[in-house]
Amino acid sequence: MSDAIPSFPATSAASAELKRTYTKVIWRLMPYLMLAFIINAIDRLNLSFAKLRMAEDILLSDAAYGIGAGVFYLGYILFEVPSNLYMQRVGARATLTRIMILWGLITVATAFVTSPGQLIVARFLLGIAEAGFFPGLILYLTYWFPAAIRGRITASFFMAGMVAGMICGPLSGTIMAHLHGWLGLRDWQVLFVLTGLPAVLLGVIGRFWLTDRPEQACWLDDEQKQQIHTALAGESRPSASHSGFVGALRDPLLYVAGLVCFCIYSASNTVSYWLPTLVQGFGLQDLQHIGLATSLPFMTALCAMYILGRSSDRHMERRWHLSLALLTAAASFWLLDLAEGHAVLSMLLVSLGAAAALAAMPLFWTIPPALLSRSGAAGGIAIISSLGNIAGVLSQTAVGAVKTATGSLYLAFDLIAVLLVLGTLLLLIAIPAARLAPEGKALA
Repeated sequence: MSDAIPSFPATSAASAELKRTYTKVIWRLMPYLMLAFIINAIDRLNLSFAKLRMAEDILLSDAAYGIGAGVFYLGYILFEVPSNLYMQRVGARATLTRIMILWGLITVATAFVTSPGQLIVARFLLGIAEAGFFPGLILYLTYWFPAAIRGRITASFFMAGMVAGMICGPLSGTIMAHLHGWLGLRDWQVLFVLTGLPAVLLGVIGRFWLTDRPEQACWLDDEQKQQIHTALAGESRPSASHSGFVGALRDPLLYVAGLVCFCIYSASNTVSYWLPTLVQGFGLQDLQHIGLATSLPFMTALCAMYILGRSSDRHMERRWHLSLALLTAAASFWLLDLAEGHAVLSMLLVSLGAAAALAAMPLFWTIPPALLSRSGAAGGIAIISSLGNIAGVLSQTAVGAVKTATGSLYLAFDLIAVLLVLGTLLLLIAIPAARLAPEGKALA
């Protein structure tokens, strides 16, 4: 992870000292945050695998599953902005650890639902519990890391989510294949219990491990704290013409970014919740084989995130890197319909499209901090994330309805491809490169 630290614009001695300081910060914070994100991603993805077995037990239709997947985001959206604003008052440690403990307990409780209605309620409560986790982490990164390295830091953070995708398939398949009947529980119930408990444990540990801000870190000496303060204070944000949360709400680019986020999340959420079902439609039936196959797109995405994150930071360019990822995903999803009946070609297209859609997320999240003032960042990031998460409500409900009506997911992926193209056009036309320029230097 220390590879994320480039040379800083300073004397060689000062740059070396700053690099050593940030190496220490990275090894202190990032393993915990990445592990938290892995567990968070697994506790979202587990439903897509549980569906393969729980559908028969609780009479869950594809339409009801789509509602259950989508209603999570409704709860998330309703409480996302208040959670991030509250985080500024009570601190990141108290907020993030509370969220982890609550979502872990609700994930465990989901094992005991007996009807589609109960599952929908459980997912809504999970959304409320998780609200603020992702935007809180994005905001937390801005407290510690300057823009010069935030692209790779953010990419590393999202790469943890891809590791979760690689782990979740084989892990879920193994649990459901071999632990049916454990403690009298069915296979999908065991899955929810065993993937929910680690979040509770990590939340408890976080109370003693996390530090809210650099100046409060007892594991840094005074000189190191000053180095971080200077690195963060040296950032100029000429693009932020507003001040505070209310000022951020008056900036049209806040909503443009939210719409771009909506398009990206429509794709990434559809991949996350429907990938096992799609792969099953290619002819695979064994749960362990499905789990292994679904890990391939996440492995590809892991490589794409690393390459695009490094390139984006090296060239200090965000828009065209993000556009490339979005258009690649759109083309892959559109071609998927033409490859129907060809399992290998379909799997290759799904892997490429999913990897590009997932790799777009860390690229996108380097943009909002450049658009917002520091005082408006907490609420502004939450607003953008909330607008993006509306896609979780609408797209998953729509995908479930399309699958129920047609018996196929291909039309749904065609619609996602159209949204990705629209998102690309909106990004390139409505967000000027100059608004993302560090220290007054416009980006290409």
